[in-house]
Amino acid sequence: MAGTKKLFIKTYGCQMNVYDSERMAEALGGSGYDQVSSPEDADMILLNTCHIREKAAEKVYSELGRFQNLKEAKPDLKIGVAGCVAQAEGQEIMRRQPMVDLVVGPQSYHRLPEMEAKAGHGAKVLDTDFPEEDKFEALKARPRARRGPTAFLTVQEGCDKFCAFCVVPYTRGAEFSRPADRILTEARDLVDRGVREITLLGQNVNAYHGAGPRGGDWSLARLIHALAEIDGLERLRFTTSHPNDMQDDLIAAHGTCAKLMPYLHLPVQSGSDRVLKAMNRKHGRDDYFRLIDRIRQARPDIHLSGDFIVGFPGETDADFEATLDLVRRVEYGTAFSFRYSARPGTPAAEKGERMVPDDVAAARLQALQSLLATQQRKLQDAMVGREVGVLFEKPGRLDGQMIGKSDYLHAVHVTVDNQTGDRTGGRTGDRAPALAPGDLRRVRILSSGTNSLSGALI
Repeated sequence: MAGTKKLFIKTYGCQMNVYDSERMAEALGGSGYDQVSSPEDADMILLNTCHIREKAAEKVYSELGRFQNLKEAKPDLKIGVAGCVAQAEGQEIMRRQPMVDLVVGPQSYHRLPEMEAKAGHGAKVLDTDFPEEDKFEALKARPRARRGPTAFLTVQEGCDKFCAFCVVPYTRGAEFSRPADRILTEARDLVDRGVREITLLGQNVNAYHGAGPRGGDWSLARLIHALAEIDGLERLRFTTSHPNDMQDDLIAAHGTCAKLMPYLHLPVQSGSDRVLKAMNRKHGRDDYFRLIDRIRQARPDIHLSGDFIVGFPGETDADFEATLDLVRRVEYGTAFSFRYSARPGTPAAEKGERMVPDDVAAARLQALQSLLATQQRKLQDAMVGREVGVLFEKPGRLDGQMIGKSDYLHAVHVTVDNQTGDRTGGRTGDRAPALAPGDLRRVRILSSGTNSLSGALI
């Protein structure tokens, strides 16, 4: 009977994995599975994995080990591994963890129902192919459940850049862009179910070149402008981008499309030309500076985010200082930084270049993160006194508190009395209407905290 089986999904890594996990749940929903929040309650456990971070595979094996007692207590419990670690190490997972019933790569999860059926008859199932059929089209019928005010929507997958440190081309495959009409249809469906902000996802999202409804390929900018015409969709974002694919029309869209938010994640990875060349990034630091200048000319108030890798093989003190110099010149609103960790099969891991000593890489990472944290706090503090749009998403921990995200992706909280409308976070005697998730309101920022802003409704 449908709805009698329970599914637990644990998601690792990026927003695309969050989106994929939603689609896996939808796929298995047709086989009678409802989601639960605890593995102890599940009839099937899925780990949706990411291969980007250090020791990703070992963390998966460690997590699987925690389910050993559950499997022994419930022999019919099905355990699956999905995502990029599954794609990279499918056979090895089956060999090292015999209790795993199925392994599915990120391009094949639309086949989960038939895989689950085979596993239900005692078979061990492995599917890490790159199928010809469109997984998104195979799963186009989404449940009609009400959604929260924000949603992810994958528009592009895979990458053709082959950065020396990255496994994405090997786990997600070549670049693929979904047809524009299918994206527009999915976006309208999301809006009909309560979504007001959509973040467009792709491993290299600004390389998007999907087929247009009447022939010809659309750029990401053209897709954004078409999405902006959907009534009820109030905000658009996109991530993650490559500097080499920031085309003129996409840069211009930041100044001409009111619904495209003033926030851009644009990874550079290093500020050293020598390291960028070794990484096979195919751009230099001056190219990046010129690009940032053009983006800021189009949208002067834009907040920039980036990714950085320290301790790349052969990185010298001078190379690292070049990275710090780039960060000082660009000034990031937020950024993500990591120590280099080798990924088997990637060019950087196979070259055997001189590794940076662990203590040196750790010290560099600490210095970089300190600088980035200072910049982040400076730009956040500069928001005090400004008026911003905030899309409210959920109640806070305090009575009457609501939390949302600003145009610039800052977490913002306000406090109001939802019974009377009295504002308790603003000036005495002011009044404001009650708030609910999905409300988009103007807010005056009153103070800056460690990782969030406090404001009052206008």
